[in-house]
Amino acid sequence: MTNIRIDKILGSRRLSNYFWASIILLGGIGFLLVGLSSYLKKQIIPLTYSIDISFLPQGIIMTFYGTIGVLISLFLWYTIILDIGSGYNEFNNEAGIVTIFRLGFPGKNRILNLKYSIKDIYSIKINIIEGLSPKKEIYLSMKDKREIPLTKVGQPISINNIEKQASILAKFLGVILEGI
Repeated sequence: MTNIRIDKILGSRRLSNYFWASIILLGGIGFLLVGLSSYLKKQIIPLTYSIDISFLPQGIIMTFYGTIGVLISLFLWYTIILDIGSGYNEFNNEAGIVTIFRLGFPGKNRILNLKYSIKDIYSIKINIIEGLSPKKEIYLSMKDKREIPLTKVGQPISINNIEKQASILAKFLGVILEGI
């Protein structure tokens, strides 16, 4: 039996992020071109009648929405390229250390590398909140009352799966399992 467990954390390189970044980019470019067509009085997009739209107020609003859409899409592509939020959780029983590693935005805090002693861990805590925006999270609960999240952000996980993951982790670390 191995004394080291590594859980990979998927960052922003998810299929849904690729989908939304592409859709927002296409929509933003479409709105921007319709706004520019109404300003220039030239047919930029074939099979549309955007030159019939008056620039004030419809064309300028379309241009504004298009610009905002393109900028939001560029931000999403930026986070995908940098793989923001990716990393791993390493639980090393041999060294007695838990390492939490994540990538962030560029700057002096680009890399988050936290290390905790297994002796300082009180429990593995499960937090399940149902409702409009349900949350199913696993936390590393420390003896000094800190709680460090271990689960992937934005990944839907079934209750059975999260309970199974938490119980395996609690058994691996030799700590108790708490639930809310």
